[in-house]
Amino acid sequence: MEKVLAFFEQGGGLLWVILFVSVLMWTLILERYWFLLFQLPRLHAQLLSSWRNRGQTSQFTEQRLKEGLRSIFIAQALHNLKIIDILTQVLPLLGLLGTVSGMIKVFEVINVFGAGNARGMAAGISEALITTMAGLVTALSGLFFAANLQSRVQRARDRFLNQLTDS
Repeated sequence: MEKVLAFFEQGGGLLWVILFVSVLMWTLILERYWFLLFQLPRLHAQLLSSWRNRGQTSQFTEQRLKEGLRSIFIAQALHNLKIIDILTQVLPLLGLLGTVSGMIKVFEVINVFGAGNARGMAAGISEALITTMAGLVTALSGLFFAANLQSRVQRARDRFLNQLTDS
């Protein structure tokens, strides 16, 4: 535990922000997998049942019902995916901000003490590198799963829309 705290101390305040954003992103990713695996099939069946039990209606009413069911399905399936995308894009920028912050600290040390204070300069460089690494690693991991979720939603949406037109 002490090593983890020392790591966060070396990374500076932005490392805590990166941790918070990462936890938020991973919570949303896990929620989406949960939804896609357990709730979307039930929604799919429920909406398809509504479509198949529509009875005799005019073509206009049928078209409106189809659009409504499609909208409900797509809105539920795409929920939070945009936020996950945004968080994966924000994380490397937070890492870059940590880089700038760390380098500013290095230049402040050089300005005050000259180039002879290696320890002071190393702290700023350490902060810059740790936050950059943390931002990139968390963004890359989120990027893979965000793309995977998009692909799964696309396939589920296509399957649902095909079943709406076949019935």
